[in-house]
Amino acid sequence: MTSSLAVSIAVHADRRTGPYRPLWNWFGYDEPNYTYSEHGKKLLKALTALSPEPPRIRTHNLLTSGDGLPALKWGSTNAYTEDADGKPVYDWTVIDKIFDAYVEAGNIPLVQIGFTPEALSDAKGDYRHHWRPNDKYATITTGWAAPPNDLKKWGDLIEAWARHLAERYGRDTVEAWPWEVWNEPDGHYWTGTIPQFCEMYDVSARAVKRALPKARVGGPHVCGGFASAKAQTFLREFLQHVVDRDSPIDFIAFHAKGNPVVWKDHVRMGVHKQLKDIDTHLGIINEFPSLTHLPIVIGESDPEGCAACSARYHPQNAYRNGPLYGVYVVESMLRTYELASRANLTIEGAVTWAFMFDDQPWFDGFRDLATNGVDKAVLNAFRMLGMLGGDWLETTSTHRRDLADVVANGVRGEPDVNVVATRDDKGISVLVYHYHDDDEAGPAAEVTIAVGGWTGEAPSLRHYRMDEAHSNAFAVWKAMGSPQSPTGAEYSKLEAAGQLAEIETAGAVTVENGTILLRTTLPRQGVSLLRLEA
Repeated sequence: MTSSLAVSIAVHADRRTGPYRPLWNWFGYDEPNYTYSEHGKKLLKALTALSPEPPRIRTHNLLTSGDGLPALKWGSTNAYTEDADGKPVYDWTVIDKIFDAYVEAGNIPLVQIGFTPEALSDAKGDYRHHWRPNDKYATITTGWAAPPNDLKKWGDLIEAWARHLAERYGRDTVEAWPWEVWNEPDGHYWTGTIPQFCEMYDVSARAVKRALPKARVGGPHVCGGFASAKAQTFLREFLQHVVDRDSPIDFIAFHAKGNPVVWKDHVRMGVHKQLKDIDTHLGIINEFPSLTHLPIVIGESDPEGCAACSARYHPQNAYRNGPLYGVYVVESMLRTYELASRANLTIEGAVTWAFMFDDQPWFDGFRDLATNGVDKAVLNAFRMLGMLGGDWLETTSTHRRDLADVVANGVRGEPDVNVVATRDDKGISVLVYHYHDDDEAGPAAEVTIAVGGWTGEAPSLRHYRMDEAHSNAFAVWKAMGSPQSPTGAEYSKLEAAGQLAEIETAGAVTVENGTILLRTTLPRQGVSLLRLEA
């Protein structure tokens, strides 16, 4: 194995290739009752600070019955019950706490319609599940996943909810929020048939439109499609239903998941599976020419499928605590732009299904963005993505892996040392990353970046980095001895380590004949953001 990898990157500051729009700043989670906890509110504000474009926030269980207490893969609002005569009773108390937190933080809710309240569920057996991280995933499917037994009452509930939100936050505000119907109806979240789902979708979408005529509504949020014939069939039949019945639809939604495994003595990621899921569903959408003008939301786009599955019980999820999760997000998100372009479709958003979990051990290997109020390394990858803006620039890298190869095989053998760049009114942002599916040591990349076509004064440079040694609270926590009750000073040190590290600053860099030459050593599983401003 060589000690380093020589990589040459070119950024053409004078060659714009089209407007940049963030698709990565969408986030989601199962447990809505974490939203308004102290750590939940702190994280929501951190997500707003990532980018000038407000983040979209999606969560399950907004209509689920229960006591309003959080639990893994569970949440409830008790928004709908019935009195002794079977008449609906609406209670927005918990929903208001959730949406107040979003509005206060500056988020835009991706309002999810689901799941079935207990009074509208005819399922036999338990209504609530009692899943734990070492249980089989299928045990989550209980009475909440049943089709509503009275679609008139269901539609009235949705309409009343939409009108309540408009009254509380303003009609113009709420009509700008996207609305979606259900989650993974081809998986563990729906026990009815496809026709039943389509009927429920129509009732739900039309209820929203009655209350909020300008609101956008979409679905069906099927599971990843590459290896699932059921997901493919469900999406095709749903889209055919929409075409045949002229159902209200403003965006199309599906999910995509990777497949990490323990390979020999380390974790091996499966980014190709996630990208194949996306590519498969894009292909299905292109089978319906009358719908290809619609934007697409990847309602969950993640390295694997279960955020609440701790690495303590699922060792393949050990990637979640450190920088590998962050660089994987960068790889998958930037490749998502390429897949959309190749399919000639518009992906509006790709939701990272990760938030936070209260009352859990430190760095327990959940797929979350922060642990006990301390930001994880992955959040710093998002902070660097948030520094992109303006227009895309033409770039090249001698170690950029071909898209078709990554989709087919992942990133095995040679790493992907890739670059994107954008230009705005103030300067240029250059994002460089060094990704490999295998979570093991590998040679660092000695990167030379030639920024050509620069005009005007010599710019300043600010260089940000996330890797094992930077912007990585997990490494600092381990060096402390992995305390489960950090002292005040230790907590402050962990909080600081969770922020984005600036590793290089220059008041003015050298420009020769319109070219700026920059050099850096980028470790495997590292990301750099170099910001040039005149």
